Amino acid sequence: MDLTATFADLVDKLQGWVEGLILLLPNFIAAVLIVLIAGFAARLARRAVRGVLDRTSSYGQVNHLLATVVYVIVLAVGIFIALGVLELDKAVTSLLAGAGIIGLALGFAFQDLAANFIAGILLSIRRPFVVGDIIETGDYMGIVEEVNLRSTRVRTFQGPIAIVPNSQVFQNPVETYSTGHRRVDLSCGVAYGDDLKKARDLALNAVNSLPFVDQNRPVDLYFSEFGDSSINFSLRFWLSFEKQTDYLHAQSEAIIAVKQAFDDNGITIPFPIRTLDFGVVGGERLDEVLPRRFYEGDGGSGQLSAPAADGS
Repeated sequence: MDLTATFADLVDKLQGWVEGLILLLPNFIAAVLIVLIAGFAARLARRAVRGVLDRTSSYGQVNHLLATVVYVIVLAVGIFIALGVLELDKAVTSLLAGAGIIGLALGFAFQDLAANFIAGILLSIRRPFVVGDIIETGDYMGIVEEVNLRSTRVRTFQGPIAIVPNSQVFQNPVETYSTGHRRVDLSCGVAYGDDLKKARDLALNAVNSLPFVDQNRPVDLYFSEFGDSSINFSLRFWLSFEKQTDYLHAQSEAIIAVKQAFDDNGITIPFPIRTLDFGVVGGERLDEVLPRRFYEGDGGSGQLSAPAADGS
């Protein structure tokens, strides 16, 4: 009898569920249709927003982001309406509360990712550089290959690609070498016995003859200091707009030109010279004694003999 009663209760429950499902079937079909219509409307809204933004704004990544946000909002509204049709209002409230808690937790867990994301949006709007520019940021210098919402890809001049987080690019100084004009600064020196005016004129003429020098700006040469073995000067010239990115080549050619001009006209770029004062030991100066003992101390073998205790 107990088994028969249990089976009867089970049948009643299943029958109740089937009847409830049949009663809910129209609402379920309506909810499915609402979700499908919401998905279709979301795609149309994304396409329309992207088309409008592309015509009015040149920030492609930001445009794509805003269009995606519109798509998600429209689709979410459709899902919430469908849940209301199914009389799952409590489920909607629970989903919203859960989404808020999950969003807060994810915000703390992925704060670095969020910082890169926000920095990527700001970089896309401000556009301090574009793809193809030569930039230097942090320890990396090279050509920008891609700027997305998370990172910036820079191909260094050594070949490897550096993926720099956008937060670092946004927070650190960035030098751009592909816009405006660039100046080359060379440091050199001439011997104290040379004619400084002659050396200046030779250096200026040598640099002015180079094809990549901007002829609209003067080449400057300033003697800066009396060095240990030379009188030092700084030579400055600007690169023409077409050649401004070829900095290393311009610097190398300028050094070759100045060196050739000095060699052809007897101007000396001296080696570093040091004069050492050893003082006096045993009545004789060491800078006179040491060279003699180096050659005579051991039968001319070149061995340096140490001085005796009495200084002899």
